[in-house]
Amino acid sequence: MLPGKVPPGLLARLLSILPIGEDVLIGPGEGLDFAALMADGRIIVASTDPITGAEKRIGFYAVHVNANDVAVSGARPRWFLTTILLPEDADEGLAERIVAEIAENAEKIGVSVVGGHTEVTPGLNRPIVVGTMIGVAGERLVRPDGAMPGDAIVLTKWAGLEGTAIIAEERWEELVGLFGEEFLGRATGFLEMISVLPEAMVAGDFARAIHDPTEGGIANGLHEMANSAGLGFRVYAERIPIREETEKICGFYSLNPLALISSGALLIAVPPGDSGKLVARLREKGIPATVIGEFLEDSDRRVIVENGWERPLERPASDELWKVVGG
Repeated sequence: MLPGKVPPGLLARLLSILPIGEDVLIGPGEGLDFAALMADGRIIVASTDPITGAEKRIGFYAVHVNANDVAVSGARPRWFLTTILLPEDADEGLAERIVAEIAENAEKIGVSVVGGHTEVTPGLNRPIVVGTMIGVAGERLVRPDGAMPGDAIVLTKWAGLEGTAIIAEERWEELVGLFGEEFLGRATGFLEMISVLPEAMVAGDFARAIHDPTEGGIANGLHEMANSAGLGFRVYAERIPIREETEKICGFYSLNPLALISSGALLIAVPPGDSGKLVARLREKGIPATVIGEFLEDSDRRVIVENGWERPLERPASDELWKVVGG
């Protein structure tokens, strides 16, 4: 199998094995960012994700990627647990750095770190950090499968945001002679945009569904949203915002920016009559937002329009990031 998420068919077979109780409002499923549970009249939202494609600032990613997955439900993240797996050649300083990053970033977003596990694991060539984030939803839970035919698709920020930052940071020495320090500084600065808490809280008032496009980028995120709702989609290439830094780095490595990990962006399904209001509200908060397409009733029609021509938008088999930092 290719690095990254397992193939959808295998995932479906694995998920079919799992027991799910009556108190589970949203259980495991392909492309779902979070689980939702009913406990004593309150809706608990939980998410879990590993950080495997980055080594630098891995604690930063662990907190924000998992917080984002809770935020897309409309809930605010509150508690974090983490498992830290270290390679055998790691020193104590690495463990201390990762924990310090987790502590600093959890405190920034008002999250308590309440538990976890740390060990040295044979067979690893880099650290792996797995996070679990928990929050409590308010009166309205935004479901991941709520998109309807005709809903506008709103994208916040830019495609390939996280992947660009990771590649710039991990391959700085290789790229600095080509693009310069100022350029790479801007690219690594995309890390400061990884959190989606502000836009998720705004979108919760309008959205039928919100998705955090991580592995496989915008292309995979669209397929995951469509699968959850049993829909198709049509997006327009010229409307999908991509930063110059992403375009140039992807061009150098021959990567598809639409299939590059995009934490920091959000895909939002919103009734067409509300899309303008949502975009305006986000922009008032200083958050770039664009209507890039719409969901379609025909679940087999998943297309991108480019230079006036419509073609299928293929689902990525693996994230483009692995071509550069994998192994």
